[in-house]
Amino acid sequence: MIDKYLGICIESIINQTYKNIEIILVDDGSKDRCPEICDLYAKKDSRIKVIHKPNGGLVSARKAGLRESNGEYISYVDGDDWIGTGFIENLCTVAVTSGADMVCAGQTRDLFAKSAHFSNAIPSGIYQGEKLAELWKSMISYGEYYRPGISTYVWNKLFKRDILLSPQSTVDNRISIGEDGAVTYPALLKCKCVAVVDNVAYHYRQREDSMLKQSTSYADEAQKLRYLYEYMVQWCKNTPAELEIGKQITDYVLSIAIMRSGGRLPQDSFSTFDNKYFNKNIVVYSAGTFGQQLINRFKETGHCNVVAWLDDDFWEYRRCCLDVDPVESITHLEYDYVLIATVDSIIARNITKRLLDLGVSQQKVLTVSVPNDKESLLAQFIDVEAIRIEEAKNKQKSISHA
Repeated sequence: MIDKYLGICIESIINQTYKNIEIILVDDGSKDRCPEICDLYAKKDSRIKVIHKPNGGLVSARKAGLRESNGEYISYVDGDDWIGTGFIENLCTVAVTSGADMVCAGQTRDLFAKSAHFSNAIPSGIYQGEKLAELWKSMISYGEYYRPGISTYVWNKLFKRDILLSPQSTVDNRISIGEDGAVTYPALLKCKCVAVVDNVAYHYRQREDSMLKQSTSYADEAQKLRYLYEYMVQWCKNTPAELEIGKQITDYVLSIAIMRSGGRLPQDSFSTFDNKYFNKNIVVYSAGTFGQQLINRFKETGHCNVVAWLDDDFWEYRRCCLDVDPVESITHLEYDYVLIATVDSIIARNITKRLLDLGVSQQKVLTVSVPNDKESLLAQFIDVEAIRIEEAKNKQKSISHA
């Protein structure tokens, strides 16, 4: 359902400076004009092959494309994104000159008229031998909770086909949250040489409809996360113990669970923020996935009074009909606490510094914190049956109260 963006995406691929490419367009049962657009381009460029298949989800679509591929290297582009003209040539040049099995690039996020550049936390360079082993130790969780060393995405990378084939072909089709990480990290562990580059010519389009996060039952999200966790734990069993892949996976899945749940377990036995904000006037900083879910949970539980919701991209969120204000407006507000809705500790520190510069007291700033026993906490966040029972109880209480 991205027909208004698909032409821009395909044009960016066929106009790459590197011409020796095979372009496989996978129509995963789209109900708009995407199938027609794909067929039209196939008539215009002999390098294009189109696959029309029943809708099976992103994992299924990527598998179908990979099966039809013939190239030595594989790269992905999502149909609503686009790439700079030299993107493929740069990654191919790095791969050939370094002998890398995988090249990991950065990205540019395009949000309406604004763009922001992002690189991997692990510095650019060529990683092999002992240096590659160090990369593996922090590829999923880079030290502090939670920041990946190498970004999860498959679409800003170049893979040797032989490296990608098994991780992509065997991933569980049911995984629809974190599906990129379930492929990227197993592929990384198969590599003998990895190149990390600061190229940000992959343009990730953050669409207006993608900015709005679902406010459905968290139990449904927990089930999806359980598929992801169980799959990655099974893969982890065959990895070297010294890499502590299991701990990294726990950080990865727990961070998603916290974001998707709004930071609280349904039965209120745990909050990622200090419970001293209960029944207080609070300001929520960030309108991303975490922020939106946090606001939804507050509406459901009434634990506190949200006096304002702030974000640097407030105007873009207002276009999505979210009641978000500029960060600077905090100087005119009365509140007890500011909740910073991010699981990334580095981003949280930067936001805290900005708030302090605006005159906010350090004692009023609350950030995400999790106990040392993350595995037990994660088990609660993906205990689907317990969450469904608790949500049903809360729903019944709400109906009775009404």
